Amino acid sequence: MILRKRLALLALPALVAATLLAPTAHAQDKFIMMASTTSTEQSGLFKHLLPQFTQATGISVRVVAVGTGQALDMARRGDADILFVHDQPAEEKFVAEGFGLERRPVMYNDFVLIGPKNDPAGVRGNNIAAALKKLNDTGAGFVSRGDKSGTHSAELRQWKLAGIDLAAAKPAGYKECGCGMGQALNIAASSNAYVLSDRGTWLNFKNRADLGILVEGDKQLFNQYGVIVVNPAKHPHVKKDFAQAFSDWVVSRAGQDVIASYKIGGEQLFFPNANK
Repeated sequence: MILRKRLALLALPALVAATLLAPTAHAQDKFIMMASTTSTEQSGLFKHLLPQFTQATGISVRVVAVGTGQALDMARRGDADILFVHDQPAEEKFVAEGFGLERRPVMYNDFVLIGPKNDPAGVRGNNIAAALKKLNDTGAGFVSRGDKSGTHSAELRQWKLAGIDLAAAKPAGYKECGCGMGQALNIAASSNAYVLSDRGTWLNFKNRADLGILVEGDKQLFNQYGVIVVNPAKHPHVKKDFAQAFSDWVVSRAGQDVIASYKIGGEQLFFPNANK
């Protein structure tokens, strides 16, 4: 049937055939490239969120999930139309440099310190600075993403707030993997080590071995996500209108409701706060 249709098109005048084929070509062009943090993908949020955006607008989203630092670098090169990331100071710098049109808050969750359930370093509680001091003092194994991601940046801030200068001397058990959140959790699970994770990725993580949440609830572990349309003045090929459509939708009531509805085991992973 498809072959018959194509043969029929070949028999038509070129202009008529081109007109009939044009809608298909146009539909294929209706997409944006999104550079995003690994946590939005590995938590499963995008599988829940993006199809509903496409259904509402007809615009598809192609995601490159990397650390926030890498995502920002992609956008600086013009390799993305929009960013969905979680390192507010770096995001604000990106906009101030003229690479982004506007940073808009979208949602939040929190970071948690994961470790062996028997907690050999004795870090359990709700004080992340005290926990990191104990990890430093005991030399317990700790897996750092070491990839300039939003989570890595947050981790570095926590060590600094704990009064530990990683540039001067890293704790004895400190190891950098230069990897995404899922891989860092896998390494921690296989080596019975501690690791800082966003809660969403942890809740969707299956290979937990003997790991559990040991530190949570500290206000320092707040984790805000933002969306930024790349500035077409820097890169004229950026699909600004399609990217703006996503930005507008994800902060709208419809987009925020979709985010709030994403749960694993009855637990909500992300909390919309675009208009707060």
